[in-house]
Amino acid sequence: MTKMPSLSYIKIVHALQRDGWVVVRQRGSHIRLQKHLPDETLKLTVPAHSPVKRSTLSHILKQARLDINGLKALL
Repeated sequence: MTKMPSLSYIKIVHALQRDGWVVVRQRGSHIRLQKHLPDETLKLTVPAHSPVKRSTLSHILKQARLDINGLKALL
């Protein structure tokens, strides 16, 4: 299993945008993103921290339906 990288929120948001996610709003230190699929709309929140905790990044990737290798390809 590949080790979860330690990344800043800027790199995470840019990678998610390359995957089709759109920044909807930011309130304080939380950035809200959405992705429209044919049958549903996915939503997730990325904390504006540098670096984002590895456990938090793991939860973000689960919500985004990505794996570590998919994220690395988007970086």
